[in-house]
Amino acid sequence: MVTETDALIGLDQVELLHLRDLVTLFVHGKRFYGIHELEIDDYMKVAVAAQACLLVLNLDAAGSAEVYPGWTSIILYPGAFVARHDYRDAIGVVHQRILALDGEASRRGPVVLSWEDARPGAEPHGAGRNVVLHEFAHKLDFLDGTSNGHPPLHSDMSTATWAAVFSAAYGHFCGLVAHGHHTPFNDYAATNPAEFFAVVTEVFFLAPQRLQGAYPEVYGQLVRYYRQDPAARRAHHRR
Repeated sequence: MVTETDALIGLDQVELLHLRDLVTLFVHGKRFYGIHELEIDDYMKVAVAAQACLLVLNLDAAGSAEVYPGWTSIILYPGAFVARHDYRDAIGVVHQRILALDGEASRRGPVVLSWEDARPGAEPHGAGRNVVLHEFAHKLDFLDGTSNGHPPLHSDMSTATWAAVFSAAYGHFCGLVAHGHHTPFNDYAATNPAEFFAVVTEVFFLAPQRLQGAYPEVYGQLVRYYRQDPAARRAHHRR
């Protein structure tokens, strides 16, 4: 089991055993491909799987035959990779932009990761960043067909409350970025609501006290969604 990533700090033995079961299902159900002669070994598979499965640790995924259903491929590059995307401008003209990325996910397509950024302990962009958590948060967001920062919620959660809490936080965060003010986490969260959800998921698991301090209601919604409380878990771990 991979334990040297900060994302797993504070998990107890019961949680670690459950995570191991999820990792086994994940590795069995997904196919890993290395690009540019990157050779995939068991450590790399488990490293990605452990981080990805942390998100679904308490989401009843172990009761199904597959973790993250509906797609199968994970593509690993040695480092950052180039992606080409089409976009339409305000007057309807389609342009192509070339981006250097460390991760990418789509609804039914593969998760593409830079191993340099995905390996446990990697913090190439600073503390509180994790490309695996980020891209797999997108996969959860896609479960209702679109990635909009509003994943399918549990029956005991309110969609109206989620939308109000996240909309207010996103608007406030975008205001900070627009006016050049200090932000509590990665400015990339201001890109759109889907990226905001993915970024706050990273912070939720890696720097929970920071998210609690900046947006306590967002933290509360994520506690209910992921059915985990990383801040409490870390506080107990430090005792």
